[in-house]
Amino acid sequence: MKVAYLGLGTNLGDRAANLRDAIQRLTSAECRVTRQSSIYETEPRDVLDQPWFLNQVIEIETTLFPMQLLARVQRIEREMGRKPMVAKGPRLIDIDILLFGSATVSSPDLEIPHPRMWQRRFVLEPLAELVPDRRDVQKMLKSVAGQVVRKL
Repeated sequence: MKVAYLGLGTNLGDRAANLRDAIQRLTSAECRVTRQSSIYETEPRDVLDQPWFLNQVIEIETTLFPMQLLARVQRIEREMGRKPMVAKGPRLIDIDILLFGSATVSSPDLEIPHPRMWQRRFVLEPLAELVPDRRDVQKMLKSVAGQVVRKL
């Protein structure tokens, strides 16, 4: 089993229910959710004229390889009703693979570590809850301290 960290985000509908639904759908014989961060409410970043997000990071143990996990999370997003919309705009659910063990992946479809996680407090704050001893996370968290994030 490999340990991975996934970032979840939603700003449409019943946001808390969307997070719970995504976590439930992720759980399978190949993917076990082992820990969950607190839920954070965050203001939109790039497209400002949209509802605030709920974000959370989960730790999973999985037998899947990175591309298999990507296919799984994309299928869950589609099943939950996510449709292609404005980039960085409103979304029913967004599931990003942040870290996958010590693996580094660089392909047109997937980059691990997630390339923009280091600039997003809504990812780093909940990730720091789960991996408080990771110095890179703690260091980058200080650099995004000005971004508005509220722990629920």
